Amino acid sequence: MHVEEHRWHSPRLGREMVLKVYGHWGAPILVFPCSRGRYYDYETMGMVGALADFIDGGRIKLFCVDSVDAETWYDFSVPPAERNRCHEAYDGYIVHEVVPFLQHHCGGHESRATTNGCSMGAYHAVNFFLRHPDLFAGTIALSGLYRLDRVEFGLGADDIPAVYFNSPIHYLAGMTDPWFLEQYRRSTIVICVGQGAWEEEAVADTRAMKTLFEQKAVPARVDFWGFDVNHDWPWWYKQMRYFLDSDSFRRFAVS
Repeated sequence: MHVEEHRWHSPRLGREMVLKVYGHWGAPILVFPCSRGRYYDYETMGMVGALADFIDGGRIKLFCVDSVDAETWYDFSVPPAERNRCHEAYDGYIVHEVVPFLQHHCGGHESRATTNGCSMGAYHAVNFFLRHPDLFAGTIALSGLYRLDRVEFGLGADDIPAVYFNSPIHYLAGMTDPWFLEQYRRSTIVICVGQGAWEEEAVADTRAMKTLFEQKAVPARVDFWGFDVNHDWPWWYKQMRYFLDSDSFRRFAVS
């Protein structure tokens, strides 16, 4: 398998950031790690191996980025507005540094990736896609939480105004901009969750996203897998393979 590691100093984050590329050709997928995860987690947790035939066969090309979650939604020592500010710097890093790198690596500025992630990575995948649908062709999000007013993040309803535009369930509910809605309708959206152990909150948020997409007339594939399907990597391997072989992803791959 062709693998590259790239690092550079990010002026937006004020530090060196690292990413890894897996594959020589194929539909680009921008991968976000799980909570407080690293750019190499998709490999060390076995997902790269689970998708090796898709990668080596030139069907997909993975771009796995680092996170700054410990300084944003998991930094309980600073106010919500400061956490949001740090996330906005990360948004700038992805949009103005990683996306141009990805496009150049894929041979043209018309290259648009799908966003992808599991658990906290799914949150990022959905949030980046919804905020920048002109840059991303779609998303495949597995077992995610899509609202920030949760105990896990130490945030409540009173904190939402400070983080509103990074809490997908909240800003999608209020979305009326026809440009964004049309971009969503032209994209490929896949959101999946199991209904087994440790998936309760993700099920609730996934149901909320399904309802919002329906209300906004946005086509989206929202899957609820069985009660034996846990919040864990072996199931995410199966889900990714399933969706990469599905008509939903083939539609994305040629878009």
